[in-house]
Amino acid sequence: MSVPKLVCLPVPRPAESWRGRVLLVDDDAQLLHAWRRVLRTAGFAVEILEDSLALAALLRGDKFEAVVTDIRMAGLDGFGVLRAVREAAPEVPVVLATGSADLRSAIQAVEAGAFRYLQKPVGAKELADTVGEAVRMHRMSRAREEAFRVVGEETVQARARARIELGEIFDRALEQRYMAYQPMCDRKTGEPWAYEALLRTAEPQLARPLDFLAAAEDLDRLVDLGRAVRNDVAFALARIPEGRSVFVNLHPLDLQDEDLYDHAAPLSRVAPRVVLEITERASLADVPELSSRLERLRALGFRIAVDDLGAGFAGLASFARLRPEVVKIDMSLVRGVESDPVRQKLVDSITHASHDLGILVVAEGIESAAERDVLAALEVDLLQGYLFGRPERAFAAP
Repeated sequence: MSVPKLVCLPVPRPAESWRGRVLLVDDDAQLLHAWRRVLRTAGFAVEILEDSLALAALLRGDKFEAVVTDIRMAGLDGFGVLRAVREAAPEVPVVLATGSADLRSAIQAVEAGAFRYLQKPVGAKELADTVGEAVRMHRMSRAREEAFRVVGEETVQARARARIELGEIFDRALEQRYMAYQPMCDRKTGEPWAYEALLRTAEPQLARPLDFLAAAEDLDRLVDLGRAVRNDVAFALARIPEGRSVFVNLHPLDLQDEDLYDHAAPLSRVAPRVVLEITERASLADVPELSSRLERLRALGFRIAVDDLGAGFAGLASFARLRPEVVKIDMSLVRGVESDPVRQKLVDSITHASHDLGILVVAEGIESAAERDVLAALEVDLLQGYLFGRPERAFAAP
């Protein structure tokens, strides 16, 4: 094997002042030197390589911004050079030149990803203009990559900062949390049968309960929030008259917190007075061993409620999985029930089917006396809504 012939042109001025760094590959030494003079006159820094087999060593590092190579050469041909450049420095454009151009080789050059396809003899201006365009394309590509890298890093950093900020807001909201209680009244006596405990906070940025819960989900802090709520309700139960219960909302992921099943936990000690209302913000299908978990809760004395029955498939699916002691009819069936025979029929069906199974029925979102009267006539057991009382820190009488 012959010794690779590498001829490097001395650089008489700082590299940054050159229009670009170019590698010429050809087994015709006379042509290489001629092209080198043309490109050097045009302001490019040039290295020439007569033996294409020595290419791999030259491609290491960020050395060239364009490569010009003949197609037909002894050893590694132009397409081999193109493949080698693609593997070592895929962002560097390659210009293919040939003295016997034909349609087949032109198509092959395009398919291989060549930047340009030149036919020899190549004029000085055409060569300099083509190489200049290749260098500009390379620099634009590198600039885009750098911009994407910087933007990507900034995006990651921004997300990290936003997460830290959200964590600080969440901590404040958790510290300033309180429970509001809304009465659920017996349709026969009008007296509170139970209260629903609703999460609130004085932190203005998470004042909406759904935002507070969403922040806990985003920060993987649902366990912290769930335990805080359950402990607050447990201590508040001491202020509720004996014989009345409290409904506590559970996220499905709360069912995977072993603290919920601890006999010594504050809420477990008052479990017979607690109804766990499971809201399906996450799928119950993702809770492992759901049936055995529900058995453990019932063994402690808890009762289970399903929310949003009548809102669609989700409520019915929860009903089938949970086999609840209490069901809550969705507000979409309550609103305007006094003037809608279809809603009345649906409420009647849900109520009587539930009663046949020994299940207590609650209608929520009642805002008018007309809604109340129709629901009472349909024998809904418990009535809840602004008509009876808004959520308050104190256990208000309806």
